[in-house]
Amino acid sequence: MRALSILILIFLVGCQSVPTYDIVLIDGMVYDGSGETPYRADIAINADTIAAVGPANSFKGKQEIQINGKAVAPGFINMLSWANVSLLEDGRSQSDIRQGVTLEVLGEGHSMGPLNDEMKSEMKNGQGDIKFDVKWTTLGEYLQYLEEKGISTNVASFVGNGTLRQHVIGYENRPATAAELEAMKELTQQAMEEGAVGISSSLLYAPSMYADTNELIALAKVAGEADGMYISHIRNEGDELLESIDELIKIGKEADVHAEVYHLKASAKQNWHKLDSAISKIEAARNSGQKVTADIYTYNASSTGLHVQLPDWVREGGIAAMLVRLGDNGNRKRAIDELEFRNSPETILLVGFRTEELRNYIGKYLTEVADILGKSPEETLVDLIIADGSRIQVVYFSMSEENIKKKVALPWVSFCSDAGSYTNEGVFIKQSTHPRAYGSFIRVLGKFSRDENIISLAEGIRRLSAFPAENLKLKKRGKLREGYFADVVVFDPEEVRDKATFTDPHQYAEGILHVFVNGTQVLKDGEHTNALPGRFVKGPGYKEK
Repeated sequence: MRALSILILIFLVGCQSVPTYDIVLIDGMVYDGSGETPYRADIAINADTIAAVGPANSFKGKQEIQINGKAVAPGFINMLSWANVSLLEDGRSQSDIRQGVTLEVLGEGHSMGPLNDEMKSEMKNGQGDIKFDVKWTTLGEYLQYLEEKGISTNVASFVGNGTLRQHVIGYENRPATAAELEAMKELTQQAMEEGAVGISSSLLYAPSMYADTNELIALAKVAGEADGMYISHIRNEGDELLESIDELIKIGKEADVHAEVYHLKASAKQNWHKLDSAISKIEAARNSGQKVTADIYTYNASSTGLHVQLPDWVREGGIAAMLVRLGDNGNRKRAIDELEFRNSPETILLVGFRTEELRNYIGKYLTEVADILGKSPEETLVDLIIADGSRIQVVYFSMSEENIKKKVALPWVSFCSDAGSYTNEGVFIKQSTHPRAYGSFIRVLGKFSRDENIISLAEGIRRLSAFPAENLKLKKRGKLREGYFADVVVFDPEEVRDKATFTDPHQYAEGILHVFVNGTQVLKDGEHTNALPGRFVKGPGYKEK
């Protein structure tokens, strides 16, 4: 009788139903974002959430995907994305999705809100190949507009101090009055309550550069009270690098806020040796209890406007004022005479013009164009800006490859592209770009982990996912854990590689197999599914209204 009872019990247990999940990723090598040793496991997803992580081959799913020991990781976070306009044109975010990026963090010194009527008009008039209507006013409205329009990646944003200054003061180069500072603080608080992740500055560019240290401290305090960060393209990345690092550390300390350096670098060969001192300054602040971090892109060349080579008085008041000023022959001659290159002209690669007629110079160095025109590099630079009616996008070969490796090795560094997210066809290929748009993240997994052993794969994944999520204080993002949002990347560690080059940048990375954003598959067997499940990810100060 007892034997019969045992048989019945075994039968009943065997008949118990195994939970069936929406999606199960079967038998992957799970890198959970912690940086610890990976392990073989299944990942079960229900709706937008990781429902369970368990032993390999232990779950059933309505959709089952055999991973066969390939790497499974949390979605990657782009700490400095300029996809704010490219996503309006094409929400698929292909160049980033195909590297495993599931969250674009926007707003380097300039954010898409808050706007006033004059700023909306400037945004409309300044459009290039991509045309769009400005259907929002605040930063939160813009991010919500993206979500409703349809995007493949999640989005978050800092509010830019340059945008706040333009909103309240315009492009005037002067200290804010007490009333103006109060107005900017109120706009900062509004942006934080709408979901901004902190406040940013970009102190090489007008009007962000016109803010003094005390103004930045005051605004950073407001962001800090909402648990946000202060993040900065520091004032100078070359000759005054160390003084600029000091300013960032001071702002973080006095505002009692986490401070981060955008795209940490020592620019121009004569300054390469300063990187070690910059690192020492940051580590000393960290050892004293301050929260200071940095992000980088994984290339030895930067990209910004050609106009930054011009004397400060020429750039006063922003791009429009600069172009008016250069329209005067006397100012043109003075600018040419006083121009001192921050970067050697033979290292300046032209990649983006507004005017179709000048695009035959794309892919040429400034010295090559000077030879073609029979002018000096100084005269060529000024005349190209006048002819194009823009700042002209260029690539600067200004950094040391050895310094890149040093930065990759630092445990307090995350990663960014400092670029848009593009599709390699249509409007996007009318211009060249920096290859970082297509390869900055995949190089962490391939070049710097697998090929050069600068960091372990587990550590690289931590700093692409959990580390930036923790810095941004995002809830339930950045790790493969039960209850977290199902932002998941599956890739082949032996095959991940970047293909984009400086001469042929519009080439997708290889080796990413599947990408899920909020539980929806966006990349399947390396191809985009056209799904648009991305959301506006709100910062810690968000207040629902």
